[in-house]
Amino acid sequence: MPIKTVYTAQIDHLQILDENGVLDEKLAKDTLTDEQVRYLYEFMITCRALDEVAFKLQRSGRMGTYPQNKGQEANAIGSGFAAKKGVDFLVPCYRENAALFLHGLPMHYILLHWMGDERGNQIPEGVNMTPLSIPIGTQMLHATGIAWAFKLRKEARVAITYFGDGATSEGDFHEAMNFASTLQVPCVFYCQNNQWAISVPRENQMNSETVAQKAIAYGMPTIQVDGNDLFAVYKATRDAIERARAGGGPSFIEAVTYRLADHTTADDARRYRDPNEVEAWMAKDPIIRLRKYLEGKGLWNAELQAAHEEKSRAIVAEVIKTAEGIAKPSTDDIFDYTYATLTPNLEAQKKTMRTASLAQEPSQIGLGSANMST
Repeated sequence: MPIKTVYTAQIDHLQILDENGVLDEKLAKDTLTDEQVRYLYEFMITCRALDEVAFKLQRSGRMGTYPQNKGQEANAIGSGFAAKKGVDFLVPCYRENAALFLHGLPMHYILLHWMGDERGNQIPEGVNMTPLSIPIGTQMLHATGIAWAFKLRKEARVAITYFGDGATSEGDFHEAMNFASTLQVPCVFYCQNNQWAISVPRENQMNSETVAQKAIAYGMPTIQVDGNDLFAVYKATRDAIERARAGGGPSFIEAVTYRLADHTTADDARRYRDPNEVEAWMAKDPIIRLRKYLEGKGLWNAELQAAHEEKSRAIVAEVIKTAEGIAKPSTDDIFDYTYATLTPNLEAQKKTMRTASLAQEPSQIGLGSANMST
């Protein structure tokens, strides 16, 4: 019998605003207005300013390890703006600060998180998101479960989860994709392909030509976009969210972007990245691209740039002041948020901050005097 083709696939790449700030008017139709673009550009400047200062806080010993978002802001802002604030749910990794801010997370919470203060993970009531996820890939399972709950409750809500190209090599990714597709839950999988899984280049960690094609195996709509193009990110995410909200199931977006800084402040990317590669991507910086577009339309100039940079510095200074000025947490929290009811022994520990009874009970195997070797 003749061989027949049982399946074919195609993956589209979407770019609407190129590196020179030139817009494809046809593709941009019904996406972002000039007012929205200007607002989001100003917001991007502020987020970049916070990112740069966070780096300095770490270097000066005022904060722990920090992963910069520099160069990837269009991903978070475009996708975050496409999601419905107060309705949809964001399930982030740790390079989507701008999206979290758009959906109501106070900026100083991010600094608190990286300062080691758990109150930075206490998401305010009414803000629909999970805390930052440091383990690679685990959050995708959470997003799938949240989206399944939306479907079971018949709520017109969508979960969007963020992760890097390296996370698609994790088993959690495949489990989440399979579960989401099989149950057709309203979930958008947003991959920020910044070319590097810490120090491992994308081509060394996978043999597929694109990351987007991994979604094909799960029967999931998929697209590749220019991740430094605010318009393309917004359109692709909006389309995926609308499809999910209408009952069309999950979608996958591969956003091709680049982290202009190190993986984290504990990394030195100069040891493994070609400086020419970094320089080439600097020219694709989403901030530079948007500024060229706005200036070309007469909506922005050097004076406005200087004024907003000054405004951003003031905003960031207030954010830092808030984060560093927060009262120290009570040690009572160690007990009150761990146990529903405290035993007499725990009550004593809470009051004295000592484990005075430790090793005094022979029943504590290995600790009682009868069990200690001389």
